[in-house]
Amino acid sequence: MHYTAGAPAVWDPAFDEADDCLLSVDQCVVRGQHYFVKGLIEIPVIGSDEVFSWGVWVSLSRENFSRAADLWDTPGRESEPPSFGWLTTDLPVYPSTTLNLKTYVHTRPVGERPFVELEPTDHPLAVEQRTGISLDRVREIAVAVLHPDGAGRG
Repeated sequence: MHYTAGAPAVWDPAFDEADDCLLSVDQCVVRGQHYFVKGLIEIPVIGSDEVFSWGVWVSLSRENFSRAADLWDTPGRESEPPSFGWLTTDLPVYPSTTLNLKTYVHTRPVGERPFVELEPTDHPLAVEQRTGISLDRVREIAVAVLHPDGAGRG
Protein backbone atom coordinates (compact mmCIF):
# COMPACT_ATOMS: atom_id res chain seq x y z
CA MET A 1 0.00 0.00 0.00
CA HIS A 2 3.08 2.24 -0.10
CA TYR A 3 5.91 2.73 -2.56
CA THR A 4 8.67 5.26 -2.19
CA ALA A 5 11.43 6.91 -4.23
CA GLY A 6 14.88 7.02 -2.67
CA ALA A 7 15.85 10.37 -4.17
CA PRO A 8 14.55 13.15 -6.43
CA ALA A 9 14.80 12.43 -10.16
CA VAL A 10 17.62 14.99 -10.46
CA TRP A 11 19.83 13.22 -7.90
CA ASP A 12 23.02 11.68 -9.25
CA PRO A 13 25.06 9.21 -7.15
CA ALA A 14 28.12 11.34 -7.99
CA PHE A 15 26.63 14.00 -5.68
CA ASP A 16 27.24 11.75 -2.65
CA GLU A 17 30.74 13.13 -2.15
CA ALA A 18 29.98 16.78 -2.98
CA ASP A 19 30.12 19.31 -0.13
CA ASP A 20 27.17 21.28 -1.54
CA CYS A 21 24.88 18.24 -1.84
CA LEU A 22 22.92 16.30 0.76
CA LEU A 23 20.55 13.36 0.60
CA SER A 24 18.83 12.13 3.76
CA VAL A 25 15.63 10.12 4.10
CA ASP A 26 13.62 13.36 4.37
CA GLN A 27 15.57 16.19 2.74
CA CYS A 28 17.81 16.77 -0.26
CA VAL A 29 19.98 19.64 -1.47
CA VAL A 30 21.65 19.63 -4.88
CA ARG A 31 24.59 21.94 -5.53
CA GLY A 32 23.42 24.27 -2.75
CA GLN A 33 20.78 25.61 -5.16
CA HIS A 34 17.95 23.07 -5.38
CA TYR A 35 15.95 21.98 -2.34
CA PHE A 36 13.65 19.01 -1.88
CA VAL A 37 11.58 17.36 0.83
CA LYS A 38 10.02 13.92 0.86
CA GLY A 39 6.30 13.66 1.32
CA LEU A 40 3.33 11.42 0.66
CA ILE A 41 0.78 11.53 -2.10
CA GLU A 42 -2.12 9.70 -0.47
CA ILE A 43 -4.84 8.07 -2.52
CA PRO A 44 -7.99 6.63 -0.93
CA VAL A 45 -8.78 3.01 -1.79
CA ILE A 46 -12.42 2.86 -2.85
CA GLY A 47 -14.63 0.62 -0.71
CA SER A 48 -12.16 0.40 2.18
CA ASP A 49 -10.58 2.42 4.97
CA GLU A 50 -7.16 1.88 3.35
CA VAL A 51 -4.98 4.56 1.82
CA PHE A 52 -2.40 3.92 -0.87
CA SER A 53 0.58 6.26 -0.78
CA TRP A 54 3.48 7.25 -2.96
CA GLY A 55 6.61 8.49 -1.16
CA VAL A 56 7.74 11.30 -3.45
CA TRP A 57 10.14 14.23 -3.61
CA VAL A 58 8.99 17.79 -4.10
CA SER A 59 11.17 20.79 -4.86
CA LEU A 60 10.71 23.81 -2.63
CA SER A 61 12.01 27.34 -2.81
CA ARG A 62 15.08 28.03 -0.68
CA GLU A 63 12.91 30.11 1.68
CA ASN A 64 10.27 27.40 2.15
CA PHE A 65 12.90 24.67 2.53
CA SER A 66 14.72 26.72 5.20
CA ARG A 67 11.46 27.33 7.05
CA ALA A 68 10.60 23.62 6.96
CA ALA A 69 14.11 22.72 8.17
CA ASP A 70 13.92 25.28 11.00
CA LEU A 71 10.62 23.78 12.19
CA TRP A 72 11.52 20.12 11.53
CA ASP A 73 11.44 19.09 15.22
CA THR A 74 9.06 21.82 16.45
CA PRO A 75 5.70 20.75 17.90
CA GLY A 76 2.85 22.61 16.23
CA ARG A 77 4.64 22.84 12.88
CA GLU A 78 1.50 21.47 11.22
CA SER A 79 -0.11 24.91 11.62
CA GLU A 80 2.24 26.28 8.92
CA PRO A 81 0.55 27.18 5.63
CA PRO A 82 1.26 24.77 2.75
CA SER A 83 4.25 25.44 0.49
CA PHE A 84 4.18 25.38 -3.30
CA GLY A 85 6.45 22.83 -4.94
CA TRP A 86 7.11 20.85 -8.11
CA LEU A 87 6.90 17.06 -8.07
CA THR A 88 10.38 15.70 -8.78
CA THR A 89 9.62 11.99 -8.75
CA ASP A 90 8.79 10.18 -11.96
CA LEU A 91 6.17 7.50 -11.37
CA PRO A 92 6.37 5.41 -14.56
CA VAL A 93 3.06 3.62 -13.92
CA TYR A 94 1.28 6.64 -15.43
CA PRO A 95 0.94 7.21 -19.20
CA SER A 96 2.37 10.74 -18.96
CA THR A 97 5.23 11.93 -16.80
CA THR A 98 4.60 12.97 -13.22
CA LEU A 99 7.69 15.20 -13.20
CA ASN A 100 6.96 18.87 -12.59
CA LEU A 101 3.33 18.49 -11.57
CA LYS A 102 2.32 21.43 -9.36
CA THR A 103 1.87 20.55 -5.68
CA TYR A 104 1.24 21.97 -2.25
CA VAL A 105 3.22 20.48 0.62
CA HIS A 106 1.33 20.36 3.90
CA THR A 107 3.47 19.97 7.01
CA ARG A 108 2.19 17.46 9.55
CA PRO A 109 3.03 16.83 13.21
CA VAL A 110 6.65 16.01 14.11
CA GLY A 111 7.54 12.50 13.03
CA GLU A 112 5.04 12.42 10.13
CA ARG A 113 5.93 12.96 6.50
CA PRO A 114 4.35 15.96 4.80
CA PHE A 115 1.17 15.47 2.80
CA VAL A 116 1.60 16.30 -0.89
CA GLU A 117 -1.52 17.70 -2.53
CA LEU A 118 -1.49 17.73 -6.32
CA GLU A 119 -2.97 20.60 -8.25
CA PRO A 120 -6.40 19.36 -9.40
CA THR A 121 -5.65 18.75 -13.09
CA ASP A 122 -6.64 15.99 -15.49
CA HIS A 123 -3.33 14.15 -14.99
CA PRO A 124 -4.20 10.54 -14.01
CA LEU A 125 -2.27 10.81 -10.72
CA ALA A 126 -4.15 13.98 -9.73
CA VAL A 127 -7.46 12.36 -10.71
CA GLU A 128 -6.65 9.29 -8.59
CA GLN A 129 -5.80 11.47 -5.60
CA ARG A 130 -9.17 13.19 -5.89
CA THR A 131 -11.37 10.20 -6.73
CA GLY A 132 -9.57 7.21 -5.24
CA ILE A 133 -8.50 3.89 -6.74
CA SER A 134 -9.77 0.33 -6.63
CA LEU A 135 -7.94 -2.60 -5.05
CA ASP A 136 -7.41 -3.90 -8.59
CA ARG A 137 -5.57 -0.66 -9.41
CA VAL A 138 -3.42 -1.12 -6.28
CA ARG A 139 -2.51 -4.61 -7.54
CA GLU A 140 -1.78 -3.21 -11.01
CA ILE A 141 0.57 -0.61 -9.49
CA ALA A 142 2.27 -3.29 -7.37
CA VAL A 143 2.98 -5.44 -10.44
CA ALA A 144 4.28 -2.43 -12.39
CA VAL A 145 6.54 -1.30 -9.52
CA LEU A 146 7.82 -4.74 -8.55
CA HIS A 147 8.26 -5.93 -12.15
CA PRO A 148 9.04 -2.82 -14.21
CA ASP A 149 10.32 -4.88 -17.14
CA GLY A 150 6.98 -6.62 -17.51
CA ALA A 151 8.13 -9.87 -15.91
CA GLY A 152 5.52 -11.45 -13.69
CA ARG A 153 2.59 -10.11 -15.71
CA GLY A 154 -0.01 -12.28 -17.27
